[in-house]
Amino acid sequence: MGQIKVQKNVGGIDGLYIIEPAVHGDSRGYFMETYNKRDMEEAGLNMNFVQDNQSMSVKGVLRGLHYQIKYPQGKLVRVIKGRVFDVAVDMRKGSKTYGKWFGVELTEENKKQFYISEGFAHGFLVLSDTAEFCYKVTDFYHPNDEGGIAWNDPSIGINWGVIGEYKGNADPSGYTLADGSPLTLSEKDTKWGSLH
Repeated sequence: MGQIKVQKNVGGIDGLYIIEPAVHGDSRGYFMETYNKRDMEEAGLNMNFVQDNQSMSVKGVLRGLHYQIKYPQGKLVRVIKGRVFDVAVDMRKGSKTYGKWFGVELTEENKKQFYISEGFAHGFLVLSDTAEFCYKVTDFYHPNDEGGIAWNDPSIGINWGVIGEYKGNADPSGYTLADGSPLTLSEKDTKWGSLH
């Protein structure tokens, strides 16, 4: 294997991988390969990426939990600025870990990447003042193909590290980060229901 270290089936969930690239640094800065098809294939990851996306969000923004209905996407995600808590939920019917979740902190310092196979819902919470989030996907964006799950669905029980009391829906009103920063969701993300 070349420039990456891969942890497979993280959190005991088949299909989730943490990838740590080799970082070569000196007094000038650093260099790293963020993707190498040969290294990925040697690690057993044979995905074919078709699109790269990037977003910027401010502290307290929670995006998710999203999934694709007819055209599922595998996602290789990383943070190039700031810090997020990134989460995947197994939505594969018949999976022994259906409804289970795993989360990992992705930061510009740790340079970890998280590969989420097709069949998972995905979301992230911004913990720094701002965060720039990049992800490669295995299928193109298809309008009207997005589904979602409430970020605070008690049947899943994700520990986002936020403070607040569940009121029976995904409305973020009254929820904050530990430092008092309010939680912010898109209008669409406040309307998702339970996994079940």
